Parts: sequence; structure tokens; C-alpha cells
Amino acid sequence: MQRKLGLILSFFILCLIFSQSALAQCSICTKTASQLGEGPAKALNSAIIYLAFTPFAITGYIGWRWWKNEKELNK
Repeated sequence: MQRKLGLILSFFILCLIFSQSALAQCSICTKTASQLGEGPAKALNSAIIYLAFTPFAITGYIGWRWWKNEKELNK
């Protein structure tokens, strides 16, 4: 079970590393980033994606732990 989880996590991390950059900016952020230039715009976009991913990761971990505990209680 632990090996399977490790493989899934490794696959997910590799997908994140090798994926094309997503455009995660709202219209206000896009306008601000276009005034800053190319480099800061990419950094702002990366920061937005990072900040959006964090709550999903935390929620996923909590859900996984809850599912695991419920599975053990129902045995």
C-alpha cells in the first residue's frame, strides 16, 4: 500500500514539474503583471498557482487520513 501511494505521489509530482505553465491570473493580476514585464509576470503566475494548490493539498491529505481511519474502523 505504501509503495502504491509513493508511486502515485511521484507520478503527480512529475506531472506538475513537466506540465506547461497554466495561466492562473485574473484580469486585474494580468494587467498588473503586464506592466511589470515578462519575468515578474511569470513569477506572479507561479505564485498564484502555488497558493491555489496548497489548500487542495491540505484538504486532500485530511480526506485521505479520514478515509483511511474509517476504513480501519469498519473492518
